[in-house]
Amino acid sequence: MPNNKKTIIITGANSGLGFEAARLIARSPEYRVILAARNNERAEQAKAEIMKSSPHAEIQTMELDVASLASVRTFVKRYNEQNEEPLFGLVCNAGINGMNKGLTQDGFDIVFETNHLGHFLLTNLLLPSMQPAGRILMVSSDMHKPPGDELTWPGTSALAHPDNKLGESFVRYPFSKLCNLYFTYELSRRLARMDSTITVNALNPGLMTNTNFALDKSRFTPEFLEAVSDRIGSLEGSSKGLAEIMTGDNYGQVTGEYYDRGTETIPSSPLSYNEDHALELWKFSISYTKLEQGETLAGLL
Repeated sequence: MPNNKKTIIITGANSGLGFEAARLIARSPEYRVILAARNNERAEQAKAEIMKSSPHAEIQTMELDVASLASVRTFVKRYNEQNEEPLFGLVCNAGINGMNKGLTQDGFDIVFETNHLGHFLLTNLLLPSMQPAGRILMVSSDMHKPPGDELTWPGTSALAHPDNKLGESFVRYPFSKLCNLYFTYELSRRLARMDSTITVNALNPGLMTNTNFALDKSRFTPEFLEAVSDRIGSLEGSSKGLAEIMTGDNYGQVTGEYYDRGTETIPSSPLSYNEDHALELWKFSISYTKLEQGETLAGLL
């Protein structure tokens, strides 16, 4: 459908950070927001809630399960069939925590595919449909560098197909957030080499205790919150930052950066800048998703 508004897709937009950011962006008549969510009924409820305060907002819901490569491909096919105007923005926000265990129907660890691999495929498939001033934002986490011992990169294969010990460990979540940064930095380097003006950045929203990301809030004791006080973010602050990064004129030239709980950039962990690990993750992800030449602008190798 012809549309002169700037379209932004937000995954996992039916609740929490994605919902709040969508609500803020939808206030502007300049933007159209697509709420991409696994549960379309909940996405429609989110749309109705946003329309209460912004009755003239242009919002569409589309079903997307980033834990299914087939669902990702179906989503992109439907999007391209329905939209003639180039895509302006993509926010890769959907995610699950490390308490989730097991394999997807594609045979990959559920945390690895949901938090990284599905978004890797989605982003690459949408790149050819993006406008030159397009913006991509990965929602990562400061848990890519968890408290305690430093992470040691185990290799992509170990994360995609974990052994029994790793498959039971919460550390799969920190590794998935590290993957978000490897993907962000590698994609930004590839696009820069092509002289592309599409930007790719990452955002740490911080620990938000008032969302449904962590359903079990029993661990949020006063003692726990005091111990992680330097990692706490607010839903209001992080969603406002996300919306500004995706729409503000000041952020259209920034790429390959890590935003911390708003619009301030900080360094991520030293491990996250390892280009060999990022390239290894890229090559394995290409193989796992069966991306073919011509499906992405960023190259296969």
